[in-house]
Order: sequence, then C-alpha cells, then structure tokens
Amino acid sequence: MARVALVTGGTRGIGEAISVALKESGFSVVASYAGNDKAAADFTELNGIPVKKFDVSDFDACVAAVHEIEQEVGPVDVLVNNAGITRDSTLHRMKREQWDAVIDTNLGSCFNMCRAAIEGMRERGFGRIVNIGSVNGQAGQYGQVNYAAAKSGIHGFTKALALEGAAKGITVNAIAPGYINTEMVRAVPANVLEKIVATIPVGRLGEASEIARGVLFLVADEAGYITGSTLSMNGGQHMY
Repeated sequence: MARVALVTGGTRGIGEAISVALKESGFSVVASYAGNDKAAADFTELNGIPVKKFDVSDFDACVAAVHEIEQEVGPVDVLVNNAGITRDSTLHRMKREQWDAVIDTNLGSCFNMCRAAIEGMRERGFGRIVNIGSVNGQAGQYGQVNYAAAKSGIHGFTKALALEGAAKGITVNAIAPGYINTEMVRAVPANVLEKIVATIPVGRLGEASEIARGVLFLVADEAGYITGSTLSMNGGQHMY
C-alpha cells in the first residue's frame, strides 16, 4: 500500500511541484490549500491529486483535516510543511497584524500540522517530516523581519523535533530554498530580479522541481539516517 503524503500549500508553486513529484514516485498524495478554489480545482484536474481546504494557522482545523485524510485516504506517514505567506514591511512600519499573520501561518502551522500527525507516526514507528524554510531565514532580508523570524524558527523547530522523533523512526528535516522561479518571484520588478540573480553564483533562479527532488530524497524509506538537517538549495547564494 502506498504511503500517504500530505503537502500543505501543495497546489501552487513549490508545493505543486512537490505534490506532483511525490505522486509520480508512488505516494498517495493529498495537497492542502487555503483559499484559491479555482487554482485548486485546476490542480486536481491536471494532476489527479485530491485537495483539502483548511487554514494551517488554525490548530483545530489542522487536527480535523488530518483526521479526515486518515479516514478517507490512509495514515499520514509523510508530511511536508510548505504553506507560507509574506506580509513584507520594514519593522518601523509593520503592523502587528502583519507580524502575527506570517508567524502563525509560516511557523505556527508547523506546530499545528506536526502535532496533528505525530502521534500516529509514533504509534506506527515511521514518519517523514520535511519543513520548508528559506535562505532568508538563514541570512535575513531587508523588510522581512516577520518572514525571516518565522523561517529561522522553522530551522530550530526542525532540529528539536528531530531529537524527539529519532527513537520512533521519525525523521524531521528542512529545506531552505533560495530564489525559485515561481509566480511570486516572477512578480518582482525586472530590474530588482536582475540584481537578485546577480548575487546567485550559479547565475539563475532555482526551479520548483529541484526543490521537489530534495524532498523526495529526504522522505524516502532509505533516508532514515538523515534527521535534524537543513538542506540549503540556493545556488550558492548563502553558505554556512
């Protein structure tokens, strides 16, 4: 029986690439989304992957969604926490609502989803969790104190949960993408994007499919000796 993989924010951008790659590798995939019904319907029609609509920043909604997925599809053995938003502003202009929205959606969702799935993983003695961080959580970024704090928090969360899960066959890792060729990045003004690419040693944006390959590596049954790691995939833009 195929392992069930749940990908949050899994219908667009990096999340879509991860969902598709997992399905093509034999996983039974469910992708979550927050609000874009049209994009989600198009995603399912194109890829044949079922979707589940819920707010990852809402703990009770996450618990309910995981329960429903386990009843409808099967136990969640692979969890990819990819959902995230931006509400950019310099700190002296940032509203508390902008801070809370990003922290709750990007970081709080990791707690919510892992808490909902972890007990089943512990009972079955197997689990693969991959949290999507960011190069900006490693290096910082002007105008993104909320986003950088949330993504940096993901990296610490990953290491701590990895220690808790190790004896139960659960690995917890993170991927920290750099600038990836997604709709969000393509919306950056051309002159600004040109300057960003100039700082990337490989001389280009990354592709969502490349991030998906990293996820496939980390969630494999054979990847049981890799835990607590952050895989930086940024074209050499930031090394540490």
